[in-house]
Amino acid sequence: MARMEDILSLPVQDPPYAEFSAAHINWVKVEGGRQGGDDIALIPFSRVDDFVKGESSNAECPASFRVESRRKRPEGSVKKPRVDGYLEYTLYWCSYGPEDYRDIEPHIGENSSIKPASGKGSRPGRRHMMRGCLCHFTIKRLYTRPQLALIIYNQRNHVDKTGGPCHGILDQEAVGTRAMYAPRISDELRQKVMSMLHVGISLDTIVQHHMEEVQRHGGPHSHDDFLTRNDVRNMERLIRNSSHELHSDGKCSVKIWVQRHNKHVFHFQENSGSENLILGIQTDWQLQQMIRYGHSGSIAFHSAYGSKKLKHSLCSLLAFDPSQNAIPVAWIICSSSPGENIHKWMPSLVERIRGKDTRWRPNAFIVDDPFLETSVIREAFKCRVLLCLWHVRRGWLKGLLKYCNNFDVQREMFKHLGNILYCTRNGSSTAEAVEDFMQIFIDQSAFIQYFKCKWLPKIELWVNCVRTLPVAGQELCASIESYHLRLKSRVLSLLPENSYQRVDLLMHTLTTQFHSFYWFEQYIVETGYFENLRDRFSLINPWYQAMHIPDIDVLIDEENLQFAKVVSQADSSVAYTIFNPGSEFAFCDCSWSVVGNICKHVIKVAIFCRSRQIVRPLLSAQVYRQTLVNLLQNLPDDPLVLEHAISHVTRLQQDIKKLEDLSNRGLLQPLSSGTSSMMADNIQRFPQIN
Repeated sequence: MARMEDILSLPVQDPPYAEFSAAHINWVKVEGGRQGGDDIALIPFSRVDDFVKGESSNAECPASFRVESRRKRPEGSVKKPRVDGYLEYTLYWCSYGPEDYRDIEPHIGENSSIKPASGKGSRPGRRHMMRGCLCHFTIKRLYTRPQLALIIYNQRNHVDKTGGPCHGILDQEAVGTRAMYAPRISDELRQKVMSMLHVGISLDTIVQHHMEEVQRHGGPHSHDDFLTRNDVRNMERLIRNSSHELHSDGKCSVKIWVQRHNKHVFHFQENSGSENLILGIQTDWQLQQMIRYGHSGSIAFHSAYGSKKLKHSLCSLLAFDPSQNAIPVAWIICSSSPGENIHKWMPSLVERIRGKDTRWRPNAFIVDDPFLETSVIREAFKCRVLLCLWHVRRGWLKGLLKYCNNFDVQREMFKHLGNILYCTRNGSSTAEAVEDFMQIFIDQSAFIQYFKCKWLPKIELWVNCVRTLPVAGQELCASIESYHLRLKSRVLSLLPENSYQRVDLLMHTLTTQFHSFYWFEQYIVETGYFENLRDRFSLINPWYQAMHIPDIDVLIDEENLQFAKVVSQADSSVAYTIFNPGSEFAFCDCSWSVVGNICKHVIKVAIFCRSRQIVRPLLSAQVYRQTLVNLLQNLPDDPLVLEHAISHVTRLQQDIKKLEDLSNRGLLQPLSSGTSSMMADNIQRFPQIN
């Protein structure tokens, strides 16, 4: 037994499960005091919800723990806090208690408001489920250690005052009744039904689908299996009566939303005189997807630029499923540039994730904004940072399609624009590269004017990013671009013009219809249900489509690498032409590409060329090669500096080997085949320093 004064010496337990229960914890009994004889344990405060969910999933006594009472204290309010003093105090009680209504069945003419012999009296709407259960526990967020939670389990068994089981399979009186199961439907089922309603599935279809599922697994096994038509109708009514406008004042409406959805907010900074608005949103489902697909995978940062309907910046964090579809796993809304505030909200997000899984770590973090502080990202996620050029590529291509009518000129201008980004490979400055471009295409005055106004002020920043960061491949750009198009069509295009000032409408749309769209698509993929609706909710991206084009349908002349052709999969008599094949600035003459998008034909040719090494190294690979050659050809004379150079080259070789996996999966532009071997040969020529 331990004294309450010694609780900080107890080990902090963090079971390696998504949800865990009392059975996964080693308990210590308290000696003396008000909690004398109770079981106690320490867990990370971020895992309290996981413990509550795990306890509710008890196989013998399924339950639902409600908050019976809650108290909070502000930091600094106590000068000399007790060792078990709390910032937050929450008492959880099994929903089958503490009142007992089993023996109080009013007859006709009798007063139905009689209070039970024990407990606090009548709870409206809960009479039918009160069975006197005494199971309850207390959670204290420690005042001196806010990152820890003290669990005090006052009664671990689901028993009544007689000491006998009062619900679940151990209670003979409960067998064959709903008291065998949890008293309410689960959060997972509620999420499922609400998402189906948001995407337009009818009430009758939802009920029929649920009944078929119950029959498929052999009848009811949990309270979820008793879902009724009335339950679905109530949720449908809740959606119909919900509104984004919780207050006439937009700022107050945002604050109310944050209070009501607190568990879905990982960071909130109110918009005040000196502080900008920062709102980080991540639902439980998004957190699950980020842990599932982001671990040992890639996380991408998507910035919504240039929307006339957005007063505030909207940023999305994306993870990628096995089909390389981009799934939004968090949204950040800021009243200023997200790059200025990344140091504020990103640590909160990482803490939330690591609170669920301390081993979680991505392989790469992809950014599409040159203003982001990459050092903050490296420090937070402990991974390498890649640059994605989809914003630049898409902007330039759409500008060419708008201001230049000659297809051949478009092709050449697009190629030369790419050379500006990689001008450091031949030692020229950005100003020189831009000047050369403008001299060559001086007759294209409309595009030149567009380029000067929109891109010239920030071209130096993009060039510096290309020089210092590895560049992501076109496959990844295509997936991010696909998400961008869905965001525009399903969120931004639906916002009315007069919603410019309202952040609450954007929040509401993201967390209801848009969130449900991605949830439902994943549900179709994982279960195989609603296949007839797959085309309507399809997330298929050009990367995934390119993987299904056979190599035999790619036609390329190794003697003339100016263009390639890809046979149409719908009509074999049609072939599409890809110009600048294998380049980051390749484009196609298909209907999808000529409106500024990355198409499956461009991706397929890029994969084909890379696998056969039949085109010159991509521009990003040439930058790496040139940097390496400069390092190897200009060896310092000082032995100490030379030793440092050797270690630097060795580390560079190790980094390139680690990047090979990303390159093989299309997440990174590949290096030329001779780069790694050339580096190894030169390392062997270095003199040995003793």
